[in-house]
Amino acid sequence: MKNILCFGDSNTWGYNPHTRGSRFPEGVRWTSRLQEKLSNNDIHIIEQGLCGRTTVFEDRTRPNLKGISALRDIFDESIDIDSVILMLGTNDCKTYYGNTPDDIAKGIEECLDIVLKHVSPDNVLLVSPIALGEQVWRDEFDPEFNSNSVQVSKGLKAAYERLAREKSVHFLAASEYAGPSDSDQEHLDEQGHSKLANAIFENLVVA
Repeated sequence: MKNILCFGDSNTWGYNPHTRGSRFPEGVRWTSRLQEKLSNNDIHIIEQGLCGRTTVFEDRTRPNLKGISALRDIFDESIDIDSVILMLGTNDCKTYYGNTPDDIAKGIEECLDIVLKHVSPDNVLLVSPIALGEQVWRDEFDPEFNSNSVQVSKGLKAAYERLAREKSVHFLAASEYAGPSDSDQEHLDEQGHSKLANAIFENLVVA
């Protein structure tokens, strides 16, 4: 059996934007939909999403959210991982960090370098996240972002695509297939999870 690590933040975890906190069940979130599509291929999806996770940036009020630290731990556990789908960057757009798209790309590059120590570039899919909704920064949604955060999130596609070429890994822009729910301007809804699962399935390479 081959193992595919799906590593990301709340949109990989399956955060439900309608309930603002619960998780979409299996059969809805994109990781489980992908598992269903691969069920006849002797492939196991390892779901590793965490709400609030960043690439390399430390949240002073919520520790242990740096993706790079978790990736080191995962590979130190000597789990057999054949392929990796890496999708992070949304939380890095928060006002608190003051990041540009290039800053965030440098963070995902550090995460990618950890992955590439253990997995062939041919078996890595780097995914730039969906863009934030235009009103995400409003009090009723997520004021940890501001209007500039929206523009930064839109810039991740080009920055990640350049990085993917440099590292010779596969690339997919989630924003080309799905957008945030109107419920919170930030997270995938049921339809978004379905569209993303289909796109990743079509672009997935497992040697």
